[in-house]
Amino acid sequence: MKVWKTVLAAALAVLSVGVAQAEPQKISVWHAMEPAHRAVFESFVTRFNREQNDVQVEVSHAPSFEAMQSGLTQALANKQPPHFVQLPDNHAPELVARQNQILPLHQLLAKYPVRDLKWFLPQTTSFVRDSKGRLLALPLMAEVPVLYYNRDLYAKAGLDPNQPPRTWRDLQAQLLALQAAGSVCPYATSRMAWVHQENLAAVNNKPFASRNNGLDGGNAQLMVKDGLHVRHMALMSSWARSKLFVLATVDDTADRAFANGECAVLSAGTGAWAQLANARFSSGVAPLPIYAEATKAPAVPLVGGSSLWATSGHPAAEQKAMASFVAWLASPAVAAEWHQRTGFLPLTEAAWRAADVSFYNSIPGAQQVVQTLQQPPGQFSRGVRLPGYPAVLQILNEETWAALTGAKPAMQAQNDAAARAAVALKGK
Repeated sequence: MKVWKTVLAAALAVLSVGVAQAEPQKISVWHAMEPAHRAVFESFVTRFNREQNDVQVEVSHAPSFEAMQSGLTQALANKQPPHFVQLPDNHAPELVARQNQILPLHQLLAKYPVRDLKWFLPQTTSFVRDSKGRLLALPLMAEVPVLYYNRDLYAKAGLDPNQPPRTWRDLQAQLLALQAAGSVCPYATSRMAWVHQENLAAVNNKPFASRNNGLDGGNAQLMVKDGLHVRHMALMSSWARSKLFVLATVDDTADRAFANGECAVLSAGTGAWAQLANARFSSGVAPLPIYAEATKAPAVPLVGGSSLWATSGHPAAEQKAMASFVAWLASPAVAAEWHQRTGFLPLTEAAWRAADVSFYNSIPGAQQVVQTLQQPPGQFSRGVRLPGYPAVLQILNEETWAALTGAKPAMQAQNDAAARAAVALKGK
């Protein structure tokens, strides 16, 4: 009997050592989120690591997408890539997915399924789906452009804070009132080409590019020299000359100016909500304005933003760990909290239902904006597919800036944008 007790004790000792020495599977995520979103994401990773013992997520932050791309190139050369990397929307997700170092998300989840793939809403994930509707990446940072306005400054200017502008002409009247009341920055925009070129077309139910915004394939061309774009750029240029439109940025810099109370109205992505958590004023949110001559009602804007892309070549145990992290991020409670704390769109219908009503009440108009995304996208809101778009975006930013600064008349800037983009798209 003593022999068996000794054997059993030894076996238990070996088992306990094995358990003690069991290490969680480590996976890495590289990202370039701006400070407000970075703080939320990294707090989520800490919670994930704390809630279970099987997977340990390690985070690496880069100051910019360019810096991260440089590091990624070196990591791939060393055959030590991260498991997930944040990439911006380049309007050609199928081309990204075909790269050897990328593992399309639908392939990862086919091996290690998430309980309900219907969680991933088509309305908010279309920009990272292929032609067959398969999800290529996790659109954790999906957003749409909206109009934010400082309700306190509206009241000070004698404007009704519950009546945001419906049209750009309505907004002009409100900006003049804000300026007369002392605002030195009545209007600002971030992501100016996304707002004032791509989504100008989408919300007015017009195509941004030929061939169904490029979704039909073939050699699509920009349609930014039409009357709508010229009219809009002429109006924006006049606002810039009269100091109604004071700040335009290609990134999210203008978001901080609005959150600090420096500007009265801002057009930006819904992700700017994260900047408003500590704002000292009441803010409202509304859909982008439209032109009454172009459309009777605003169409759904284009969903954009960045996503987490899985990389290939990892062992099965690491792929399983990657899928478990995706499943946790997509779980209703977690996804709902992510949406509320960052302003990025709900990944899933369950996340939308789980969102706290008090959150929407804290930002008047926010719930209505998100509700509009429950409807099917409009004819020209289903996405844009233009291979080589990063070069086109650079051209749009340059020509928009030329118009706003008065370096070129609006018509010339839009014509030049279309012509230069045509050359860039040929050399894609």
